[in-house]
Amino acid sequence: MNSIAQVQKEIISEFALLDGDSEMTVLYIMELGQKLPPMTAQEKTEDNIVKGCQSKVWLSAKLENDSVHFSADSNTAITKGLVSLLLRIFSGQNPDHILKAELNFMSKMGMERFIGTQRSNGFAAMIKQIKLYALVFKTQLELK
Repeated sequence: MNSIAQVQKEIISEFALLDGDSEMTVLYIMELGQKLPPMTAQEKTEDNIVKGCQSKVWLSAKLENDSVHFSADSNTAITKGLVSLLLRIFSGQNPDHILKAELNFMSKMGMERFIGTQRSNGFAAMIKQIKLYALVFKTQLELK
C-alpha cells in the first residue's frame, strides 16, 4: 500500500502531463469519476450525504483489518471525479494516517483554477467527512 504522500505525488505527476490545459484537466477529472466503482443503493442514504457540497455526494466507510475503505458517488461528473481522487488517496489507509495526512496535491496542481470556489468548499467538506470517519474508527480501535 502506497503512503498518502506517495499517492499524492502520483496524482500530481499525472496531472502535470496535461500541462495546465483546463479543458483536458476537467475531462480527465470526469474520466476518473467514471472509473469509480458504483455505490450500492443501500449506501446512498441521507446519512451518507456529505453536507456542504452543492452537488449530491454520498460517502460511506468501513473498517477492515485496521484500514478504512471508502466508497462514494456523486450526481455530477466533475464532483464524482474529485471524490475519486480522495478515495484513491485515503482508501485502504490506517485511520491514524488519514487523520495526520497533509493534503497538498490540490495546491501543487493549481486545482483552484479548474474547480472554482463552490466546488472547493465541497471538496473541503468531503475531506472533513473522510477525517471524521477516520476519527470514529481510530476511537473504535483504541477501545478494543
